[in-house]
Amino acid sequence: MKEILGGLERAVKKWDELGWPRPEVVVVSGSGLAVDLGTAKHHLPLSEWLPFDVHEVPGHPHQTELLVPRPDRPVLYQKGRLHSYQGYSAHQTVFAIRLGALLGARVLLMTNAAGGLDPAQTPGDLVLIRDHLNLIGLNPLRGDLPREWGPRFPDLSRAYDPDLRSLAGSVGEKLGIELSEGVYAAVAGPSYETPAEVRMLGTLGADLVGMSTVLEVIAAKQMGLRCLCLSLVTNLGSGVVDEPMDHEDVLKMSHASAGKIERLFTALLAHDELV
Repeated sequence: MKEILGGLERAVKKWDELGWPRPEVVVVSGSGLAVDLGTAKHHLPLSEWLPFDVHEVPGHPHQTELLVPRPDRPVLYQKGRLHSYQGYSAHQTVFAIRLGALLGARVLLMTNAAGGLDPAQTPGDLVLIRDHLNLIGLNPLRGDLPREWGPRFPDLSRAYDPDLRSLAGSVGEKLGIELSEGVYAAVAGPSYETPAEVRMLGTLGADLVGMSTVLEVIAAKQMGLRCLCLSLVTNLGSGVVDEPMDHEDVLKMSHASAGKIERLFTALLAHDELV
């Protein structure tokens, strides 16, 4: 934990020394979803901020950008995320979220690529997460954390902000982008789920399954951020359809659907009611 605390302190100091305006919003992109949200005013590789080594995953560029979609709204845009299946601890996985919170951000927007658990779903569907199941087996609140980060036992009954979901739905409707809502199950990975596991997750109430997002939301909620998370259904789960799973197919669907996410998030970042 000392490594994380020291790294965060140095990262905040570096941000200010660079003269970057402090962000109001943090955006984190998922697999193949590092969409263009405007011209970056500044950018640095993620490795420049972290007190530990970064391992690359196909579809996950690691770049930190400062965007200014409107003069009063600086945005920390983290292109690509860190996953626990890469061997990172929970605290390492949520480093960018905590950095954004310490810099003063109040809203977190995230995307992820997810498997659909409902036969009625179609690859390319966009789903706003309304709740989650944390089945990763990790929690970023374990350990001796600074009290100023927030409550030891934060309430997660509204982890995915209802007002932000409503705003996204309204913006999406105006743009002609169809959005549904669902429950996201986070699993450890990196192997894809078996048909039996897919049936289990459906029985537990999940509509989507993936390997990210939940740890970041837990850390964000502890530190007082409002969260909006969007899943792209890149494939249907094993057993829902009788087809093998392949990471390259996930990336292809992500790239094919990136335009819709780009339009939606660009509009949200400029919206008066986001922050």
